[in-house]
Amino acid sequence: MQIIQRKKQSETDLVLIQNQTKTRVKTFDLVLTAILSTLVLVTTMFINIKLPIGQGGLIHLGTATLFIVAILFGPKKGALAGAIGMGLFDIFGGWIIWAPTTIIARALQGYIVGKIAWSNGHRGDSVKLNILAAVASTPVMLAVYYIGQGIMYNNWVAPLASIPGDIIQSVVGLLVAIPLCLALKKTPFFRKKFY
Repeated sequence: MQIIQRKKQSETDLVLIQNQTKTRVKTFDLVLTAILSTLVLVTTMFINIKLPIGQGGLIHLGTATLFIVAILFGPKKGALAGAIGMGLFDIFGGWIIWAPTTIIARALQGYIVGKIAWSNGHRGDSVKLNILAAVASTPVMLAVYYIGQGIMYNNWVAPLASIPGDIIQSVVGLLVAIPLCLALKKTPFFRKKFY
């Protein structure tokens, strides 16, 4: 009888430990996503240059941060950090009309970068895949902004003026993100794969 009770207690203890572990993992995941989204927001908000061309285009380091997050943490975090961080920038920065388009464009961009960078068993550790990921995500981002702007302004020619600025933003993001990812991948956090 005591053996059966001990076995049941051990099983109960095991379930409790598993539930606590799942809760800790979910909490860590939520906090990490919030921090990464905030990094995208901050680098978009405080490190930017307004372009004199297009309909309110900006060159900012938020794109670089989105690339870094997607490469280092994968498609889900890349999509969430891009959508939340840059979406909040539009809402708080006086660009609220752009928020829906930005949320869609940057969620897709972050997802694509992360999906390619984490393909074939890689975890953002292939420079070639990381570059391909950033390059492949750019036309999707451009298309979403073009369609969004065309709908907003009921004009399909004017959005073309924003394309050069968006391309410059992606190129700058790529040039900043790739070397930083190489350096960050060498840190203990990414070598131990806590995330």
